[in-house]
Amino acid sequence: MTPDPIITARDVTRRFGGLVALDGINLDVPKGVVQAIIGPNGSGKTTLLNALSGASHADVGSIRIGGHEIFRLKPHRIARLGLARTFQNIRIFDNLSVIENVKVAAACNNPTPLFDILISNARHRRLEAEIDRGAREALQAVGLANRANDPATQLPYAQRRLLEIARALASKPNVLLLDEPAAGMNMTESMTLLETIARLKSGGLTILLVEHNVRLVMGISDRVTVLDFGKKIAEGTPSEIQRDPLVIEAYLGRRHRHA
Repeated sequence: MTPDPIITARDVTRRFGGLVALDGINLDVPKGVVQAIIGPNGSGKTTLLNALSGASHADVGSIRIGGHEIFRLKPHRIARLGLARTFQNIRIFDNLSVIENVKVAAACNNPTPLFDILISNARHRRLEAEIDRGAREALQAVGLANRANDPATQLPYAQRRLLEIARALASKPNVLLLDEPAAGMNMTESMTLLETIARLKSGGLTILLVEHNVRLVMGISDRVTVLDFGKKIAEGTPSEIQRDPLVIEAYLGRRHRHA
């Protein structure tokens, strides 16, 4: 029995001038699964993530998270409904420590009244303790607990990507969107990432990822959605997708594409 979807998108369309980046996309993401979105360059993958997270709104359609309509909501309001996201480009604060990077993200989702901060009352101290505990739990989840007090600049590239995931986890989301989390990683680093994603899924988190590393996608995903030129051309289990003739054509039959 398939779990109820935690994300439901219907007829989502996004145009940039004469270019139709998303063309009537329908998507259901069940609770507690890892679902990948793949497709050739320019197929609309990141545009879809942007529409789901509110980073860039679709023109028409319906998008629901946990039953709540989020179409055209601002990103911070979507985040409060339980969705967090990472980006292709690493966005960490180089002048802060590893744990301070995560605390900043946690604090953004737990605003403290200015009066509480000024007088450092019990409520403020309690919230600070909660933020610290949540940040350490997020670092533990991605395997960076032992680097908590290190300057973020000292982390190697792959661990910076894991730090981005930890920052997203600090908001305690129900759904995590990962935009090319394995970009720039070697095979060993990609396997560490795969293990991290599996661990997060085992904790009940729903994960939707855009990824070019097809081996990683097929190794971790429960479901795969394939886009091509803004349209959904296939959806199913990894084994079904690998045999689908439209997917094979999209990846192998067209060599000349725009990025």
